[in-house]
Amino acid sequence: MTVEIAKTAGFCFGVKRAVDTVYAEIEKEKARAAEGGAPCPIYTFGPIIHNDEVVEDLRGKGVEPIGLEDLDRVPPGRVIIRSHGVDRRTMEELRSRGFEVIDATCPFVSKIHQTVREASENGEFVIVIGDPEHAEVLGITGWVNGPYTVVQNEDDIRKLSVSEDAKVCIVSQTTFNFEKFHFLVEQLKKISYYSRAVNTICNATQSRQSEARELAARADVMIVIGGKHSSNTQKLYEICKNECSRTYFVQTVKDLSTEDLPFGGVVGITAGASTPINIIEEVGNLCLS
Repeated sequence: MTVEIAKTAGFCFGVKRAVDTVYAEIEKEKARAAEGGAPCPIYTFGPIIHNDEVVEDLRGKGVEPIGLEDLDRVPPGRVIIRSHGVDRRTMEELRSRGFEVIDATCPFVSKIHQTVREASENGEFVIVIGDPEHAEVLGITGWVNGPYTVVQNEDDIRKLSVSEDAKVCIVSQTTFNFEKFHFLVEQLKKISYYSRAVNTICNATQSRQSEARELAARADVMIVIGGKHSSNTQKLYEICKNECSRTYFVQTVKDLSTEDLPFGGVVGITAGASTPINIIEEVGNLCLS
């Protein structure tokens, strides 16, 4: 049996940057305490990434994930914005409550915030392609200063009521399926003469999806590793499942049985952007054992 791990598997730039930011703040707090400084609580706004193991490790180091509903019960401190970003109102609310905001929003997501803000201020109707319930999409729409909508499939497009003369700006959730994005853009461009699409799917997502598709197409078994709430991992699983019927979605090595593995052939492994390298290695080692 041959085990092949995708080169793009694991933390992307934005996630690594956010996670590193949290651990750096923990070290700063340790140094501050050693010098006799007053303690300052550290929070993340929501789980820093969609990975239970990382979130629990941070919780053990005193970092608590919070939301707006928690602001009345926790003392002000430093709150780190995760790579998904947040809406403008949340930023303002945190600062008005006395929290020090450390913005670890992925730069690619921040660029979308700027794009939709400027587009709406220029009178464009903003369409975001993505999951309307996803934290990143909720953050993006919170920077629109005018009418907008979120679509994730053809049914959503059929329900749209937009004038043919309307100026339309189309953006995407950074982790959306690359091929599906282009298909939906073509459908959306039929509703207005003045549509422009900005491909805001990050390069890491495109590369990860392309490599996963190629690997799954020649694998006997494909393993996709990631958090159960991770949007980008769900999309990787869908892509791999279309190419390899024996595709398994696992969060950690505990979710994988050796009975799922072939006695020969190729086992392909890829992982979502929130999956630490040690979990990927553990799954790879089980396959080789």
